[in-house]
Amino acid sequence: MFDDKALERIRAGKENWEKNTLTKTLSKAPERKAVFTSISGTPVQRLYTPLDVQNLDYERDLGYPGQFPFTRGVQPTMYRGRYWTMRQYAGFGNARESNARYRYLLEQGQTGLSVAFDLPTQAGYDSDHPLSMGEVGKVGVAIDSLDDMKILFDGIPLDKVTTSMTINAPATVLLAMYLAIAEEQGVPFDKVGGTVQNDILKEIICRGQYIFPPKPSMRLTVDLIEYCFKHVPRWNTISISGYHIREAGSTAAQEMAFTIADGIAYVQACVDRGLAVDSFAPRLSFFFNAFTNVLEEVAKFRAGRRVWARIMKERFGAKNPRSMMMRYHVQTGGVTLTAQQPLNNIVRVALQAYAAALGGCQSLHTNSYDEALCLPTQEAVTVALRTQQIVAEESGATDTIDPLAGSYFVEAMTDKIEADIEEYIKKIDAMGGTLAAIEQGYIQKEIQDSAYRFQKEIESGDRVYVGINKYTMEEPEPTNLLKVDMKLGEIEAAKLKKLRAERDQATWKAALDRLREVSRSEENVMPAVIDAVKARATIGEICDVWREIFGEYRPKEFV
Repeated sequence: MFDDKALERIRAGKENWEKNTLTKTLSKAPERKAVFTSISGTPVQRLYTPLDVQNLDYERDLGYPGQFPFTRGVQPTMYRGRYWTMRQYAGFGNARESNARYRYLLEQGQTGLSVAFDLPTQAGYDSDHPLSMGEVGKVGVAIDSLDDMKILFDGIPLDKVTTSMTINAPATVLLAMYLAIAEEQGVPFDKVGGTVQNDILKEIICRGQYIFPPKPSMRLTVDLIEYCFKHVPRWNTISISGYHIREAGSTAAQEMAFTIADGIAYVQACVDRGLAVDSFAPRLSFFFNAFTNVLEEVAKFRAGRRVWARIMKERFGAKNPRSMMMRYHVQTGGVTLTAQQPLNNIVRVALQAYAAALGGCQSLHTNSYDEALCLPTQEAVTVALRTQQIVAEESGATDTIDPLAGSYFVEAMTDKIEADIEEYIKKIDAMGGTLAAIEQGYIQKEIQDSAYRFQKEIESGDRVYVGINKYTMEEPEPTNLLKVDMKLGEIEAAKLKKLRAERDQATWKAALDRLREVSRSEENVMPAVIDAVKARATIGEICDVWREIFGEYRPKEFV
């Protein structure tokens, strides 16, 4: 964008400024630190000029919103047309309590639902399983059967809202329940919209809520993708997730790189199944984190869009522009919230939401300020929702598209993160792909090293964390914390006992036998899973069929 003569004048001007102006100031008042870095540890220069973006080609690298390479956003008008979907992640206790929270949030202006499941549900165990003891309904809603799912969405028409479900290993089971509910409501599958996370690779990399070994897990993931593009065309079949990779301690570039590497593995698996890339790729979606360093986060989102677009076009030969779009949900950084001085978290979340908006997200969850202490109280979740409503309605960030484009710093940071992503992808390709890199512990080790660096910076005081290592104060014990009734497990177990006694035993047995038969073949499991949940098979019973056939995954340990 700059000719050689202009760049030479700028270079000479900068040298003159450094010699005659900057040097005098530094001699009188040294800077606060010898080296400034982003949260990710990337060095940040004192000043950015056109010299730092001299290789930027506007049409090649930026282009226009809604056009390849989508650096400036995936929609031609972005938030001037409509805001992102405000989708607060919620769920606790039983289905009735969570249904009440969903209805409250919709009344307050939330525009989409996001379901948090408890750990037993995520691990494919019923509430009365011995391993579920003490965990039922604790960090999400307990869903054992189709009856629970009916209560969860009672009074919520599934053709009027879109629902995101954070579920991975048993994703096919929860989606089958959701589709069965839609059918009962009289909503045709082609009117059902939403997202299921369905990302088992990041569970293996960093979060740990896996059940089956990688290969059959990938088979279940692809079965869901294949079934939905044929029968549930508005459903986003996977939310390829960097959020937990970042929560585990990765840098911004690693979050984006390892997520894209996972995305490549899923696309390749679908292509290997025989699916045409443009048949399923438009329904792939992503899920990212937003930390407090606004400018780095904006650059991360812009770089990610650019890299994904090129991979889909050049590696997989996609022709449909929608196959090249990186559409994503953002959740503000849960790990950044502190139990100390929890009201400070409102400010952190506001900055993170602002970064998500400036970075061009399609939907957003804002964390509640009390989440480092307990499940979100109604007051805290209302403040969280209001935070993104203020960003949308009052900040001005939504009035023009990609407003930080052209900033020398943001463009240079975008280029830096793009280069880092591509370097990681090359290394992972050289190892034989994402699964091989995971098996070798490479991705896990990279994340661990970054987490260690960050923790050392906090402990040494090199990086300030307000309320943690600076500006600390004595605080009273927190009050008004939301706690789940520990008797919930007994209540849910009693419900399961009644369900098992009253269901049609012959229909139930035939459905599980059919599921067992299909799972041993190469046939898509989704129709059999839908029949099983309608026959009132529980999530634990269905996953036990797969445990019997696929086995359970035991990862290697890497130090």
